Amino acid sequence: MASSHHQELSQSLRYRLYEMIPATLTWGTFILAIVFSVFRPLWVIYFIIVFDLYWLFRVSYFIFYIALSWRQFRRDNKIDWQAKLEQEIPDWQRLYHLIFLPTYNESLEVLRRTFASLAASHYSGQKFIVVLAGEERAGRAEFLARAEVIKREFGSQFFRLIVTVHPADLPDEIPGKGSNINYAGHEVKKIIDNDLKIPYADLVVSSFDIDTCAHSQYFACLSYKYLTHPNPERTSYQPIALYNNNMWESDIILRTAAFGTTFWLMTDLMRPERLFTFSSHSMSWQMLVDVDFWEKDIVTEDSRIFLQGFLRYDGDYTVTPIFVPVSMNTVAGKTWWQGLRNLYRQQRRWAWGVEHLPYMLWYFREKKREHKISWYQRAHYIWNLGEGMYSWASMSILLFILGRLPLWLARGSEKAALLTQNTPFVLEWLMDFAMTGMLVSAVLSLALLPPRPEQQPRHKYITMFLQWLLLPVTLIIFGSFPATEAQTRLFLGGKYRLGFWVTPKEGEK
Repeated sequence: MASSHHQELSQSLRYRLYEMIPATLTWGTFILAIVFSVFRPLWVIYFIIVFDLYWLFRVSYFIFYIALSWRQFRRDNKIDWQAKLEQEIPDWQRLYHLIFLPTYNESLEVLRRTFASLAASHYSGQKFIVVLAGEERAGRAEFLARAEVIKREFGSQFFRLIVTVHPADLPDEIPGKGSNINYAGHEVKKIIDNDLKIPYADLVVSSFDIDTCAHSQYFACLSYKYLTHPNPERTSYQPIALYNNNMWESDIILRTAAFGTTFWLMTDLMRPERLFTFSSHSMSWQMLVDVDFWEKDIVTEDSRIFLQGFLRYDGDYTVTPIFVPVSMNTVAGKTWWQGLRNLYRQQRRWAWGVEHLPYMLWYFREKKREHKISWYQRAHYIWNLGEGMYSWASMSILLFILGRLPLWLARGSEKAALLTQNTPFVLEWLMDFAMTGMLVSAVLSLALLPPRPEQQPRHKYITMFLQWLLLPVTLIIFGSFPATEAQTRLFLGGKYRLGFWVTPKEGEK
């Protein structure tokens, strides 16, 4: 008994040490940059130049892959996927789409818009099983009243509309989207097994945020990808996420951050070996059953579900990119200040995906013992996530703030004179090149805008273009800061751990 207790404490300590790694690296970089700027400014200047060159590489990487992704996006969105499906796959109608829509306290207007987009799909709604998953803690009666309106207005347009209510305060879970759809998944499994009796291989699942409006060709494209994939049950399907449902009504910084998220995802879609699932996406029902659905005690269930499949199948699990988009809302607030605060909290929640790093370190170690996942796969995913989270937290602060510090403090150093005279010009040249990335982002953001509402003036297109000049500020305040806070909270643990926060929709608090 004592030995077992000792082993449990040892394992708990090891996991906590894994959780401390991201913040240790980030804060260690900040502290060393400040200390060495005072005592060894030349060393820091060398480091900053190397770091700037790395950033130059990242900008080049962005431009190259965003161009490829944009070409693929334009090409795929010109295809009539429904016609292609009908012409090339004789038994396509065997597929059913199971769509989970978890809701906390969103308005009837938000629900209506999402259901209207499903009803407008080119794919037959009689192949849709839609699950509206509510929360008891948000008010059972209020949710059921909204659900009844939805059933009355849209129920006949789908094969089945299922309503679930996630009970409050169930054991071994935290309140949030993950625990809600975990409960809904188990409830739906009973219906699938006992009532509908649809073969698992014929069920494709889409886990959507409640404000997700799928492109009219999305489900036809998803069906085609699923039915032509060599191993369709061993992959998730990740579409482009456009945050443009309310783009014209959003504030300038909220728009810039939303487009930044879209462009990040677009670059990764061209390199699916880097992909984790994110936000709204799709997967096989068989995989969900095999992993016992989404984990119910974490915040970032949307990306964790990929790792669950990856571990369950010993590395034989991938992400398939889909360039037909789904659209969601930008974060909102009733006031300008509240909108910015909500944006910060949203970015902090996304940055909490750093919790996957200790998870991977822990379970990859176990798989190493079993010789089931190659060292390359383990190293590849750990590096991609670790480097991405480190850059997210540190890069903007190093480039725009700490990178200037040794230049100020080293002016009197004869040893560094030549270097410090040239470094500002190097930095200026790098900044000029970075403007290319901003220009590309500005042009593509205009192309991705939804149609301009009549009440919005034409000259707002100019604002949409010039908003990218705020990118450095956005990267620091709504990039580095929330990412650093998330890593720090993970380091501290306990009461500082992040809980699930529901992104407000359309001016909600």
